[in-house]
Amino acid sequence: MHNRIITLTMNPVLDKDTSVGGIVPDKKLRCAAPNYYAGGGGINVSRAVKQLGGKSLCVYIAGGSIGRHLKQLVSAENIEQMVVEIEGWTRENLSVTDTNTNLQYRFGVPGPTVKNEEWRQVLEVLEEVLEKDDYLVASGKLPPGIPSDFYVKVSKITDKKEAKLILDTSGDALLQSMKANIFLMKPNLGEFSNLLYVSSISATELETLAQRFLKENKCEVLVVSMGAKGAFLATKDKMEYITAPTVLQKSTIGAGDSMIAGIVLGLTQGKTLGDAVKYGVACGTAATMHTGTQLCKKADTDKLYEWIKNNSLKKSKKHPN
Repeated sequence: MHNRIITLTMNPVLDKDTSVGGIVPDKKLRCAAPNYYAGGGGINVSRAVKQLGGKSLCVYIAGGSIGRHLKQLVSAENIEQMVVEIEGWTRENLSVTDTNTNLQYRFGVPGPTVKNEEWRQVLEVLEEVLEKDDYLVASGKLPPGIPSDFYVKVSKITDKKEAKLILDTSGDALLQSMKANIFLMKPNLGEFSNLLYVSSISATELETLAQRFLKENKCEVLVVSMGAKGAFLATKDKMEYITAPTVLQKSTIGAGDSMIAGIVLGLTQGKTLGDAVKYGVACGTAATMHTGTQLCKKADTDKLYEWIKNNSLKKSKKHPN
């Protein structure tokens, strides 16, 4: 592999997944034995890359006994990791499926407060490990204590090392990161409207707004994820709608991370940008076919990728209609 994939997770999580027959208040609910998964943006990207037969280095912060459990889970999946120890305890999220209704309830808690010297240590680790042409996938929200321009600081390191930054975040960190030099970013439609300070975006405006966004920001590739509809890919000279096949959705947890994993792995394997994003959409769709946070399976992904390649619409900048 010519380019390495390095993932960065500043707000990792231990995902606990269980089920119960009927969710009602004020009663002890007897749940099934839980499954535990290592989670959080970048960790999920590393796990999905592994499922697809690729390799990555997974960089994240972790603390307390939950942090130790998280490390064991990443190790069990044979993923190379570099952990920056923090004093605060890693968070734990809970997903409960009501087997009577098949509805899933997801409970998320904020991450621990990260100290100044702890997040600075992460920047030092990136300085050490990043090399020319590596892809750094920075994914997930920032926990309390980390400045909202953290990803801008990260981008200075990727610039210096001539590595490529792929960013998938939300909230203040997303707005701040517009000062960064980004190779590829993957907002969903809601996040993209926040970036443009508009309340919503209709399908007809998407192309014009994407072009405006690419002109005004230092971002080379924009991939707007559109859920079950697929994705929209825009660069300064290319626009493409990538249709997702219809599948029976069981859980959308980790679909966005699977999509990023497919895109970055596709690029390291020499796929064109268009094909890498198609592969990403196949991964995102494949992830929704499984319960919990199981991410995408290679066999499902490969079948869906073939379908997507035969069903996509291309648009060049010069002929937008």
